[in-house]
Amino acid sequence: MKDRLRETLSALMMIPGLSGHEDRIRRHIRARLEDLGIASRSDRLGNLIATLEGDRAAPSVMLFAHMDQLGFVVRKIETDGLLRVERLGGVPERALPSQAVLLCVAEGRDLTGVIANKSHHATTPEEKYRVVPYAELYIDTGLSSAEAVAAADVAVGTPAVYLPRVLALADDRVAGTSVDNRAGCAVLLELAGRLKEQEGLPTVHLVFTVQEEFNLRGALPAAQVLQPDIAIQLDLVLAADTPDMRGRSDVKLGGGPAISLYSFHGRGTLNGVIPHPAMVRLFEETARAESLPLQRSVHMGALTDLSYVQLAGEGAASIDLGFPIRSSHSSLEVCDLKDLEGLARLIAAAVKRIDPNFSLDRDELSG
Repeated sequence: MKDRLRETLSALMMIPGLSGHEDRIRRHIRARLEDLGIASRSDRLGNLIATLEGDRAAPSVMLFAHMDQLGFVVRKIETDGLLRVERLGGVPERALPSQAVLLCVAEGRDLTGVIANKSHHATTPEEKYRVVPYAELYIDTGLSSAEAVAAADVAVGTPAVYLPRVLALADDRVAGTSVDNRAGCAVLLELAGRLKEQEGLPTVHLVFTVQEEFNLRGALPAAQVLQPDIAIQLDLVLAADTPDMRGRSDVKLGGGPAISLYSFHGRGTLNGVIPHPAMVRLFEETARAESLPLQRSVHMGALTDLSYVQLAGEGAASIDLGFPIRSSHSSLEVCDLKDLEGLARLIAAAVKRIDPNFSLDRDELSG
């Protein structure tokens, strides 16, 4: 499974898919589902939905991961051909100078560029330790006029992403662009193949969602249509095993998948997820039964689209599941394939336990 996950993840990471511009990555995922003999459909926002029909007496499950990535949108083209951009999503300004980017014009006609960094030999002592605001930065594509840029079909509104890259690191670790959340999509595709061959499961809706990095709400149309009893979201969990992160949690890269027991975003978006107790019990008991490691995360300052999916219809019994990641939202994020494999095994085993007797009644659960 690990080799299959590596191949799938690497392929997904090389396909650009800025929030609101997920068409290429959606088509690729749809083709992979077709190869597995699984039909899928898209809604108007671009969510990709594949339903594996199961026991209708059991609670239905929406298992989902967002396929979009963060990046930039061209907002101004200077007369000399340099490009000014707006950030889309939580792009860290301090990590932008000297980054390579891809202007997504069309397949086969994309344009590479670099976010310029002022020449070191001309940098003043005061500038050496200053984080340059993104509005002051510009992208250099090599084109030397606004007319040349227009001829390349780059215009105001053109999406851009970090230049797609995949780097194989030691010990089954992978670095590259959009590990968040192409790793979640890779696990979801792995699960598609595994769950398709099993009998006695609940109905499972596999959903590859859009616009998570933009406003977290792109998954809502899918959730409103599917009305799942259970919602399980796959995304990153911050690893805290490096010097700059120690003290935040005990989550470590290579330590296995993780469940989130609490997430909240207190800066402007008053939302988060406190998981349903039935979901916590399900994954803890499954991990013990399968002898799988399971890390626990409590995090302030981050959200997933589950924050809104959980509120669809009468409400869904929800939980965030994740894989540890280092250097989130940078151009080279890092994950461990063993964590992805463990996550796939955990979910596959847990879904088997959701039968007609699986209770979501909070009073029953509290004894």
